[in-house]
Amino acid sequence: MAYRIITLILLLCSASATAGLFDAPGRSNFVPADQAFAFDFQQQQHDLNLSWQIKDGYYLYRQQFTFRAAGATLDEPALPAGEWHEDEFYGKSEIFRQRLTVPVTVKQADKDATLTVTWQGCADAGFCYPPETKVIPLSAVLAASADGQASTIDPAPPPSSRPVFNPPLPVEPRPSPEIATSPAPASAPPADAPARLPFTALWALLIGIGIAFTPCVLPMYPLISGIVLGGKQRLSTARALLLAFIYVQGMALTYTALGLVVAAAGLQFQAALQHPYVLVGLSAVFILLALSMFGLFTLQLPSSLQTRLALLSNKRQGGSPGGVFAMGAIAGLICSPCTTAPLSAILLYIAQSGNLWLGGGTLYLYALGMGLPLILVTVFGNRLLPKSGPWMGHVKTAFGFVILALPVFLLERILGDQWGLRLWSMLGIAFFSWAFITSLGATRPWMRLVQIILLAAALVSARPLQDWAFGAPALEQQAHLAFTRVSSVAELDRALAQAKGQPVMLDLYADWCVACKEFEKYTFSSPDVQQALKGVVLLQVDVTKNSPQDAALLKRLQVLGLPTILFFNAQGQEQPDRRVTGFMDAAAFSAHLRDWQA
Repeated sequence: MAYRIITLILLLCSASATAGLFDAPGRSNFVPADQAFAFDFQQQQHDLNLSWQIKDGYYLYRQQFTFRAAGATLDEPALPAGEWHEDEFYGKSEIFRQRLTVPVTVKQADKDATLTVTWQGCADAGFCYPPETKVIPLSAVLAASADGQASTIDPAPPPSSRPVFNPPLPVEPRPSPEIATSPAPASAPPADAPARLPFTALWALLIGIGIAFTPCVLPMYPLISGIVLGGKQRLSTARALLLAFIYVQGMALTYTALGLVVAAAGLQFQAALQHPYVLVGLSAVFILLALSMFGLFTLQLPSSLQTRLALLSNKRQGGSPGGVFAMGAIAGLICSPCTTAPLSAILLYIAQSGNLWLGGGTLYLYALGMGLPLILVTVFGNRLLPKSGPWMGHVKTAFGFVILALPVFLLERILGDQWGLRLWSMLGIAFFSWAFITSLGATRPWMRLVQIILLAAALVSARPLQDWAFGAPALEQQAHLAFTRVSSVAELDRALAQAKGQPVMLDLYADWCVACKEFEKYTFSSPDVQQALKGVVLLQVDVTKNSPQDAALLKRLQVLGLPTILFFNAQGQEQPDRRVTGFMDAAAFSAHLRDWQA
């Protein structure tokens, strides 16, 4: 009995020690990709089912699925809706968890036809796998005949047959998978779905209110109010409020329908709208719209079309709910020079989102904001309206700067954070300088304080440009470690040989690896980490493209996924017990470096 108790105690201690060993820094707790995402397929003539059993704590990106048919014609795979996952660097992405089944209809397949399927996934703990590719052999299937019959030329492979492994294909993010027979395109990081946008739909309400005070809109409110009331000045407050509200709802209906149409169109072309050339083109359009708000040219509907819409609106009888609603709906189609540019900018913003609820809601709130002053005028009269003057032109110009913020937001996604900060800096200088110069004509004493604030804001906005022109501070220059890039096994061996007795740290990086970017932003920028790495040769491998050369390097290093950081001693030998997989914050990584160097 005592022997059994002692044996049990030793087993428990052994299990505890083993658990501690695998939980130690540098030890990988992540399973291989084929265990994290167990793939299987089954074909019965025209029906092909692809399935993935996804391990708990792991997920697959919807945008990273590609399907390439060779010698076969297939319908577009029907990927189900996933759940939304958001991270700091890529925004919202649609992902799959637990189990995924994708039905595919095989219209026709030759004897040696294949389907190449590529996917990519990550772990919740901050670990991403390279794109995984499998080639599925298809049973030969004849195209359906006129009477709907179909025949199979050769029997399907036995159930024990497994898909053949190929080197991973590069993956291009897209909103939905597509069947193609051409080679896979170059890779890109996971796309945002939908794209993150600079402000919420509630801003549209404020923009609509602001547009109401431009010189093309505000003077028209007393006239529109009289038309809405049908020329009757003696109406109860409740009746006047009802008619004004109905008019605004008619106008909002037109704008909402327009927003839904544009959002639906943007949803169909979401991938194309994220292409750098398209983003540059949209930015140019936004700049032109802003210039129209600055008065460089007039942007509006053709006068003939405006006249027809006005005549159609005048035929409606004011004072009645039905007539007022129709007048509002038609008025929503008449764009003045002050409203065309902001409306166009909002429509392009909605197209970028591809979100139907956002599209309809944004335009509804925009129309509601424009209609609120009209409701006040209709109920309380003109006494609540501010007097017309040059200030209305300043409101219009200010909205030009608001529109200019949109191309800066789009170009920042192409040029990167550093250039994005410089563009925001230039926009801030331009806006605050214009506001300061405009305020110089004011005579009220309190405006002097406003002028000081505007001048200070312009100087603060110029700081990033000062760092760019005269050199960034030493701390900013040291924000990123100076890695030497290697791209093949031969280059790695050569770099290790050239280390000349120095320890080496090898970082494996990819654009599609979220935790790699977290390492770069939060860990490698730490002064403690940089101090600990002095005297260490820093190497980095970028496997974003996931080329055969990258795959060979990952296989040589026995790397499952990213981020992975390897450490070599002065003799060029890797120290496997010091290997890091998954994200580490600066404090934990600094402690790990001290243990390595001890």
